[in-house]
Amino acid sequence: MKKIVAFLTVALSIGNLTSCNQDFLDKQPQDQFSETAVWSDPALIQTFINNTYRGLGHGFNNVMFSTYSDESMAVWGPVVNVTKGLINASDINDWAYDRAGYFVWDNVYKNIRATNLFFSKIDDATTLDAATKNMYMGEEHFVRAYLYHNLVSVYGGVPLVTQAYGLGEEYSMPRNTYEECIKFIADECDKAAALLPLTQSAANAGRATKGAALALKARTLLYAASDLYANPTWSAGYANPELIGYKGGDRAARWKAAKDAAKAVMDLNIYSLNAPNPATLAEASKNRADMFVSKQSPEDIHVRFFLAKLDNDGAWPGRSNGPNGYHNWGGNTPLGQLADDYEMKDGTKFSWSNPAHAADPYVGRDSRFYSDILFEGAPWRQRPADVIDKDPKGIIQTGYWEKWNATTSKVEVVAGLDTRKGPIEDWNGTYSGYYLKKFMDPAVDAQFFRSEVPWRFIRYTEILLNYAEACINLGEEAEAKKYLNMIRKRAAMPEITETGAALMKRYQNERRIEMAYEEQRFFDVRRWMIAPQIYSNARGVEPTYKLNPDKTTAAKATYKIIEVQERKWVDRNYFLPIKLDEMNKNSKLIQNPGY
Repeated sequence: MKKIVAFLTVALSIGNLTSCNQDFLDKQPQDQFSETAVWSDPALIQTFINNTYRGLGHGFNNVMFSTYSDESMAVWGPVVNVTKGLINASDINDWAYDRAGYFVWDNVYKNIRATNLFFSKIDDATTLDAATKNMYMGEEHFVRAYLYHNLVSVYGGVPLVTQAYGLGEEYSMPRNTYEECIKFIADECDKAAALLPLTQSAANAGRATKGAALALKARTLLYAASDLYANPTWSAGYANPELIGYKGGDRAARWKAAKDAAKAVMDLNIYSLNAPNPATLAEASKNRADMFVSKQSPEDIHVRFFLAKLDNDGAWPGRSNGPNGYHNWGGNTPLGQLADDYEMKDGTKFSWSNPAHAADPYVGRDSRFYSDILFEGAPWRQRPADVIDKDPKGIIQTGYWEKWNATTSKVEVVAGLDTRKGPIEDWNGTYSGYYLKKFMDPAVDAQFFRSEVPWRFIRYTEILLNYAEACINLGEEAEAKKYLNMIRKRAAMPEITETGAALMKRYQNERRIEMAYEEQRFFDVRRWMIAPQIYSNARGVEPTYKLNPDKTTAAKATYKIIEVQERKWVDRNYFLPIKLDEMNKNSKLIQNPGY
């Protein structure tokens, strides 16, 4: 078997083939395989399965999911409004259709059909031994569960299709209730866990395991227990609330199920926190940065790997997100809201209203700030050959320098190398004054080369956070803080001691920081129903080294808080709309509220 790296794209023609008497027509196509050939050849069966994994996508798209929340903004999607100096954001749902296809109805159902086809044909695979067949079945239960999890997370209840429809068949069917969908996904995870091994060999790295199946179940049940799905009140007047949440039921039981599911992963005793006992804040920061560019860590539960020499479905995180002063695109730049939510190293909240914080905003912060975000004055990698003479040290420049021109007796403003007005690439780069550092491999010149940084779908820290959240909602605060403070210790941060509502607020911020850019925040702000407060205009900073009275330039920057993107929230964005094409094809579908 092959390591799951970049999946092969093979056209598998497995429909009914028409016979023909003419010999010159009765030939095997060179770019397709017959149904019989596929299910009788172990290599083709494996290729078929590899392609179903491909339906899960990855998080290194040009526009990342972080941009659909209050983590980042994509710098090339919206249109610049010169009058206001703002970027007018397109509707988030429209962006999701364009850029995150592995959450979108028709794309996901295409991949679900492939898993259904697998289950209808696997019994014909007589060349496979029983152990291999069982493992493949476990993998496809996992993939199908993950695909449905993606659908349900953005649409609510969807039709639960478990057969591969062919041309001309009647496939119209109504949406199942949200509750039915959650049960189906959990059951699929249980079936997968029963068939999958605890670990995969190095040659099979990236394939599903028992832990991956149980972890997906834990995430699904955590989401389902959350506020958004408990007797939805935001959609008053919607005739089918059962499609977007539970109609009654025992919420405590749902939280208990989420807790137990997370504990089941913990009890496997095969995962652990990466570098859990740093000696210093600097060591903690380095450990985190290293983990996210490494190919493996003790936290890895389900991971997709890449090879630098392959296209990898568009995965080029360094080029897409690196600073424009390095000839990168600065694509998904952190917002000021995210940067500000990294605490001070003593655990207190950062605030621009605090004069000491405002004077030195990047001093004495949470260790994760330095591993995740590039800011004005941050050390980074060596500049490219055509830029190194302008910055031999490789220091991020998102600021502006006021300089006195004695010849003209005027103040001139010199833009930093990594600004959109700088001398390197003034069409790329950040509006917010920040760049992403998390996932960026400093050993790779991203202008020319892809990194092999893997995408971590699920890692162990998420499981501990899921467990802690369930415990908080069950009133088991001491148990929750035990695991939260393990994560805090790994970051060299002081313990959380709050209780009640204050504890939940600290938990939410801890999850925000720890899981930044890992496709959690988009769903978290919805399921916690804090989105109306979160989707305010995006902020950034403008660092300026001002001119001193003696006409010299200040050595320290002053920071102006700026708005960089117009954003707003409307309640219908709790869920995506079903496309009109799908509604027209299936008359039994019911649209989500507000569309």
